Formats: sequence, structure tokens, C-alpha cells
Amino acid sequence: MRIPRARLVARCVRGLEPEVAAEILESGLGSVTRLGHREVHFRLRSSRPEPIPALRTADDLFLSAARGPDIGTTKHDLHALAELAALADTDLLVRLRRALTRAPAEVPGIDVSASFLGRRTFSRYDAEDAVGMALAGRLGVPYHSRRTGSAPPPGSWGWRLTLDGAHAALMMRVGDRPLHRRAYKQRMIKGTLHPPLAAAMALLAGIRPDHTVLDPCCGAGTLLIEAALARPGARLYGFDLSPDAVAAARANASAVPVRVDRGDAGRLPLPDASVDRVLCNPPWGAQVHPGGLLADSPSRWWTELRRVLVPDGKAVLLLPTSETLTDAIRHGLVPVHVQGVRVSGAQSFIVGLHPAASLKARRRTTSRTERNPR
Repeated sequence: MRIPRARLVARCVRGLEPEVAAEILESGLGSVTRLGHREVHFRLRSSRPEPIPALRTADDLFLSAARGPDIGTTKHDLHALAELAALADTDLLVRLRRALTRAPAEVPGIDVSASFLGRRTFSRYDAEDAVGMALAGRLGVPYHSRRTGSAPPPGSWGWRLTLDGAHAALMMRVGDRPLHRRAYKQRMIKGTLHPPLAAAMALLAGIRPDHTVLDPCCGAGTLLIEAALARPGARLYGFDLSPDAVAAARANASAVPVRVDRGDAGRLPLPDASVDRVLCNPPWGAQVHPGGLLADSPSRWWTELRRVLVPDGKAVLLLPTSETLTDAIRHGLVPVHVQGVRVSGAQSFIVGLHPAASLKARRRTTSRTERNPR
């Protein structure tokens, strides 16, 4: 079936737009046309759409349906959402979704999720209902409002509406559920990491199949599982002081080769220079407080991290503030990558660190090469 090249929008954590764009390009899905606030816009390469592989760094994936000026800030402006819905080529969108997902021929019903920037005299439910009822009328299917707090019935086709102060954008979800909802997430604990963010950290670590990868405070195992899915073949180990976390990580990682044991990040049961990559969201007290040896001596985190890393190793961490890097540098770990992201509404930083000795060796090698070019 040859149809116009689809325009898609990948939604993501604020700050991960470059990683999502890179994943789209590396997977050969299409050509990136624009990066926006928590969005990456792209066109499919083929006019013969095939089922799309999941983008692991994206929160969700949508077909672009319609775009126009922001409708305004008052309830009197809500009627313009029916006009926005009228711009969508619903027949083409349904055909595209079926081609990309092998979805059933019948549309069982729709639901809408809306978000907007700035103050409005209407609620998100007002906006959702206005555009949802207009779309349902065009498609001839039931509309399921979120106003009551009840989840849409299984199989409902999801739509998204965004109002950013300048533009109104309407999109139709490609899959049956958001991409960030991972099937392996059977057990949850406090402070568990958002899977697309974990996937981005795993990719930034540059893991190879022969690497040993460690998460000293693995929680529910999300980082290690995403690393296993992104780079099969690596040896993956996790420790956590909490028995509940160890149980959750083992349950979640049951289908991938990840070993999880109880252990204190302040005294890891590992030899010196035995780990190629460290992935971790350390317990700095935002949602989870440090325990064990770290509770009395937080600097032990950096001592142990530096001890277990091989000379040319790398650590990729999620930190609540860049000020923490002072302690890392003091313990012989040098930042080579700092990237701001918004996690649960708060500013955080993905940080890549190398042992200082490794960087000095690389500089000496580079210097010799520059002095003695072939």
C-alpha cells in the first residue's frame, strides 16, 4: 500500500530530544525535520509503511494530525478545537496507523489527553472533551472522556492535544499504549527510574558486548534491563541494600541476563578495576535516602566507584545537581559529559565520568599522534 510519507512526532523527557533524534536516524526510521519542547518531528523514509520498532528513548509516538494557532486562554475559545479536528485527514490517519501497527480494521473508540502552557480559564478536560467529541463525530465512534478519572477501555485509540501559547497541535498515538510503559515493569518501588531516561543513559555509556556493567544502587533494575535490551552480550550486575528493591529487580529482569544481589554501595563485593561501565541513579535523598555505609559517609560512593572502574572505564550517572561533581573530581573522576534533563518536574543532570588517569593517557596518545602523524 503506497500512501503519503507519514509525519510523526516522538514525545520525550525534556532534555532527551537529541538522543531521540539520534535513535530515529540510527534506526533508519526517517529524516528528522524539527526538534521542539519535548518533541522530535520526523518523516518516515518509506511510502510503504511497515510496523515501527519501538523507540526506547521516547515516551510516546504519534502521527501528526493537524496544527494551527493556539486557540486562546478562555472557555469561549474552545469552539476552535472543533475547527482543529476538522483539519485532520482522519481517513488517512486510520490507514497509516493500521499499516504501522497492523491494528484491527474497526476503531473501537477514542480518548484524548491534553496539556497546555500558561494559565487558562478552562481545564484540560474541557479541551479534551471539545476536541474528542469533534473527532468522534467525524470517525463515527464513541468518545471516552477522562474527566471522571476512569481509564479508557482496552483498544481505545489515543489522541493528544498540545497548546503551547503559539500553536495548537493534534496527534494520534501510533501504538495501543505509550512507549514508556514497558512490559517488563512488573514490580515498582519508590524512586524507580523512568525507562526512556534509563535507555538514554545506557546508550550514552557506549556499552560493548564484552563489557562488565554495574549498577551499585539498582533499585527495580531499570537501568540494567535497558542496558541488556540495548546492548545484548554484556555482563550485567546490580546491587541494592533494600531487600524489596532486590526482589523487584529480579522480578523485572527475569527475561534478561541480569544478576542482582543485596549489597552496600559503600563496600561493593567486587575486585579493584573489574567494571567497564557504571550506570546508576544514586540515592542522594530526593526520593530515596542513602542507607548503610553511605548514610554516614556519602563520599564512600565516589571512593568505591573509582576503585571498581577499569582505567579506561566510564560511569554514567543521574545527579540532582551539578555541584555534586566537585566530590567526583576530588576522587579522581573527570566529567566528560553533562546534560540537563527534567525528571518529575525537577532539574537533574546526566553526567558521564572517566577516571582521570584514563584521560591523561588519552591526551598523551593524542599528543604523540599529532607530533608523529603517519
